[in-house]
Amino acid sequence: MAILSDYEEEQSQPQPQQQQQQRQNSSFHATLDPSNPLGFIQAAFEYVSTESDFFKRETSEKEVVALVRSVRTRERDALERKAKRQKEDNVSDSGSEKREEVKKEGEEKTKEASMEEDKKEENPKCRVPNRGNGLDMETYSWTQSLQEVNVNVPVPPGTKSRFIVCDMKKNHLKVGIKGQPPIIDGELYESIKPDDCFWSLEDQKSISILLTKHNQMEWWKSLVKGEPEIDTQKVEPENSKLSDLDPETRQTVEKMMFDQRQKAMGLPTSDEMQKQEILKKFMAEHPEMDFSRAKIS
Repeated sequence: MAILSDYEEEQSQPQPQQQQQQRQNSSFHATLDPSNPLGFIQAAFEYVSTESDFFKRETSEKEVVALVRSVRTRERDALERKAKRQKEDNVSDSGSEKREEVKKEGEEKTKEASMEEDKKEENPKCRVPNRGNGLDMETYSWTQSLQEVNVNVPVPPGTKSRFIVCDMKKNHLKVGIKGQPPIIDGELYESIKPDDCFWSLEDQKSISILLTKHNQMEWWKSLVKGEPEIDTQKVEPENSKLSDLDPETRQTVEKMMFDQRQKAMGLPTSDEMQKQEILKKFMAEHPEMDFSRAKIS
């Protein structure tokens, strides 16, 4: 019987392998309170102490400390990576915003330049000249060369010359029909030579006026002051008329036309080019001198 009792006692005692299996199958249940995380950790440690021999090992404390350090290191690295990504995103956004601002500013400047150009074209004081380098007005038209100005004033068909009023003075012009408001009445853009001016009635339907300029080296922007002006840089004199000029006048006219083209393209005029050549020659003759601050005026 004793043998049987011992056998039963041995059968009733759990084996170490069974105890280990039971420990492996056990589970931990706890609730984390964010305001007291140490309570959760303490409960976890107590559970580990009850269910395992971990805290009986001499290295358990060091392992726990190493685990805490590892967790803190991972958390710090994660924060640094997040901050770096955020900084890169901010730089990228800032660069994009800056590029967008530059692009927008460039578009606005282009738009403003286009608007200014449109205004210039629409501005009645800066119009493109007609084929005769003058302008076609509502009640008259005028053309010009460097020496003279031709004016054409339409009148009712059948108008007699005795009804025409044409008063040409050095700085003033008045044209019209007697008993009616003048068609032209104002101060001329530049002075004329009254003795070399004349008018005629063409086919009883238009008045033709020739005005001889006092200064025959300059283009007029308008017939009378206050009227819409033309852009003299767009004046296109007939080349055939240059041959009619004397050599000195022709040279002056060609020089003036060249300077106008150079200014329109933002390039130096003939006088400025001549000064540059003189300075270059002087610099070549005097290499010992410092011309780094030399300016052409």
